[in-house]
Amino acid sequence: MTRLPVMGVDEDGFILTLPETSLQPEFEVLLADVCTTLALVQPTLDGVYLYGSIARGEARPGVCDLDLTLVFRDPPSGLETQTLETVRQQLQARHKTVSKIDFDVGSRSQVLAPENLYSWGYWLKHHCRNLWGNDLARHFGRFWPSREIAVAVNGDFQLKLAAYATLIEQAETPTQQLRLKREASRKLIRSTQVLRPEHALAWPWTLEEHIELFLVQFPAKGSQMVFFLAHANGHEIQGKEFVTHLRSFSNWMAEQLAKQSSE
Repeated sequence: MTRLPVMGVDEDGFILTLPETSLQPEFEVLLADVCTTLALVQPTLDGVYLYGSIARGEARPGVCDLDLTLVFRDPPSGLETQTLETVRQQLQARHKTVSKIDFDVGSRSQVLAPENLYSWGYWLKHHCRNLWGNDLARHFGRFWPSREIAVAVNGDFQLKLAAYATLIEQAETPTQQLRLKREASRKLIRSTQVLRPEHALAWPWTLEEHIELFLVQFPAKGSQMVFFLAHANGHEIQGKEFVTHLRSFSNWMAEQLAKQSSE
């Protein structure tokens, strides 16, 4: 039997949570502005959560994205959604310490619904740092590694990657196209978790760890992982049809997932 790596879990086997470290000082002004502005213009906002490289304390100013999860007391209305997009654009325009600001939006009922335990519950507990408002992560215990969580978080990979393929084809500039390729590659690599061995104790965090675990099962896909990792790190590989590779790999993953589900 192939020996599976052990990574991303504590001594009791639970998935690691974010380290208890101070936020990088380069982003303090930005985060304070975000929380103050959102609290003023979104009266039904329940909580603001930080995730990604800034939450982990690994971000590079001027290069990284600001990734936020916003939870509302009730599902936001159409007007609230429009206002939120306007605020997002304004914040992005006046803060150059990040290349982009992204909002993931949900509601308290979604977060606390039992059927969303392995998606919202896991996400807030293990990936997010509460910046403002109620911290709903306190409603959840720690999680063990499981394919169920992987599918709950990344089971949408086929739709998301198809959307990226279309956006890349429609991109107006090489810079925009390169950014989209980077985002699509990162989504694809993380989504390989849906094919994880059910008995694996590992829970990868970095892109390299995702690839390491994936290649234990599918070593023949090594060259494709090198290709997508290069794009995930912002490098362009000349002479390669990225969208063709993206769609092909996404379809292959969907076929493999269907096989696993039928076994």
